[in-house]
Amino acid sequence: MAGATLRRVGVMGGAFDPPHLAHQALAQAACEQLQLDELRLVPTGQAWHKPRALTPAQHRLAMVQLAFAEMPQVTVDQRETQRHGPSYTIDTLRELADSLPRAQLFLIIGADQARALTSWKRWQDILQTATICVADRASTIRAGSQFDAEASSQTAFWHLNMPALDISATDIRHRISANMSVSTLVCEPVARYIAAHHLYQTV
Repeated sequence: MAGATLRRVGVMGGAFDPPHLAHQALAQAACEQLQLDELRLVPTGQAWHKPRALTPAQHRLAMVQLAFAEMPQVTVDQRETQRHGPSYTIDTLRELADSLPRAQLFLIIGADQARALTSWKRWQDILQTATICVADRASTIRAGSQFDAEASSQTAFWHLNMPALDISATDIRHRISANMSVSTLVCEPVARYIAAHHLYQTV
């Protein structure tokens, strides 16, 4: 319908291995600052850019469902875990654009991902398909500099204001393998799931 307001749909991918409090904070910040109608969380299927094997998809999907159960705007999108072969962001965005023709897409990524964006498959098409929204980690200092993709494109990047949470899934996995507590890094339902399924016992 002509003149209809576009739905604002965020897309946030990642291994979520495991999902942690910084993921939850980023999702909350994105929903509020971008005024999203919906946020699609897209756990990675076969990660072409990661040197290690990911935890089986069924566990990561279950943990994401637990971590975001209290956020009504969040939908867990399983498409990449069901896709054969490597998962590429552009494929996911194009599928979403085709299935949601009245939506404006916002791709939410971290600063480390933004720095590597020019190495992604068809990265320039990504810029044409979604608005890029970058969240800096607490330990990252932008110092006013632009990312390569941002500097070489006419497309404006958005920068999300994030709370000071410097948490990484890598650190969480190592802590669990060393029998250290992660109660301040993941929500309680996720911690219980990890313990019940003996995940990350060896890294």
